[in-house]
Amino acid sequence: MATQQKPRIVILGAGLGGSIAAYEIKEALGDRAEIIVVNKGHTYQFVPSNPWVAVGWRKREAIEVDLRPVFKKKGIALHAEGATRLDPARNIVHLTGGAELAYDYLVIATGPELAFDEIEGLGPHTGFTQSVCQVDHAEAASKVFDALAANPQPVVIGAVQGASCFGPAYEFAMIVDTELRKRKVRDRVPMTFVTSEPYVGHLGLDGVGDTKGLLESEMRNRHIKWITNAKVSRVEAGKMFVEELSDDGAHKADHELPFGFSMMLPAFRGVPAVRGIEGLTNPRGFILIDKHQRNPSFTNIYSLGVCVAIAPAYKTAVPVGVPKTGFMIESMVTAVAQNLKEELASKAPTHEATWNAICLADFGDGGVAFFAQPQIPPRNINWSGSGKWVHLAKEAFEGYFIGKVKAGKSELFFEKMALNMMGAHKLKGE
Repeated sequence: MATQQKPRIVILGAGLGGSIAAYEIKEALGDRAEIIVVNKGHTYQFVPSNPWVAVGWRKREAIEVDLRPVFKKKGIALHAEGATRLDPARNIVHLTGGAELAYDYLVIATGPELAFDEIEGLGPHTGFTQSVCQVDHAEAASKVFDALAANPQPVVIGAVQGASCFGPAYEFAMIVDTELRKRKVRDRVPMTFVTSEPYVGHLGLDGVGDTKGLLESEMRNRHIKWITNAKVSRVEAGKMFVEELSDDGAHKADHELPFGFSMMLPAFRGVPAVRGIEGLTNPRGFILIDKHQRNPSFTNIYSLGVCVAIAPAYKTAVPVGVPKTGFMIESMVTAVAQNLKEELASKAPTHEATWNAICLADFGDGGVAFFAQPQIPPRNINWSGSGKWVHLAKEAFEGYFIGKVKAGKSELFFEKMALNMMGAHKLKGE
């Protein structure tokens, strides 16, 4: 345990979950605890804008925030060298430089490791496909996209087996279509959407409202073909090999898809610093938690965000993961902050996250939005809609959230959005 007078709370990760967790925990506890964030680098990146970076609609500096001044102002320490390994038995985080950081409580918000290596030829580093999972990837994809626009060729976009984040794949396919039309070369670019989902619009959630109909209609209108129940076997330079399965898992067809540009979302797994620690993670390296976001084996460890373990609701022909949307992550943050407040008051944690889903999928000239309460069916609210308003809402969301991170605010955005959407939902009598 840490030996200083105040209890020490260490937060691993400063992405969407970790950064707002630092703010909200600080607000909940004030000066009653020392709060330290460990992250690889000192920059927050607004990941939802990466598809825009990949087609040149944003520059990376517009979607990044230097966390050092705001953390300093809030009284939050930052170790920007990152962590190499966690030792939960000793309550120690091993930092990249070799130092050890002791903690009383740990909040794991690392996000995932991108498992490009699980499919031969996948990924932007040693493979042949692009990514929008990180801003570095999106910048690299932008250069390849510009080359495609100058020399039109087929495009393949989607999400591979085991992926759990499908919204950005649909979003990027439509954005690419929009931008290619702006550049007046769309007529020379055949597009195919490849996904492990059992049907278009499944999203790892068995659909929300009529996401199946809305997204199928969008792709028909935009002349984008699709392959579902798809298992990517391997990727070569300019060619993707895909096995298509039937709903019962039987082999249906093989496809060799030529491409001049491809963006495929990978499967996720836990980061190396935590992966393989018995009692802490599942076999994929995701953090095991109870209903209070607390690890059952190491009860002074909490976790939130994409790195937590959530089992799929049911089996699909090709493995499909469950997404962790912004609303869910935000509610996890609030539960963790309030449970830590209770723990420091020598009380048992009582707060639970509300696992609902809200998504704004921007298409550049429109979009699809959905709200699921709860995230997995059966649901109390199961709503989806589309229109140009979604694009405008996504732009407003970007500006608001980046401003929130810069200002160090912990106010709940998704909860407000949910209340507004529920109000509209009730007014329509749906």
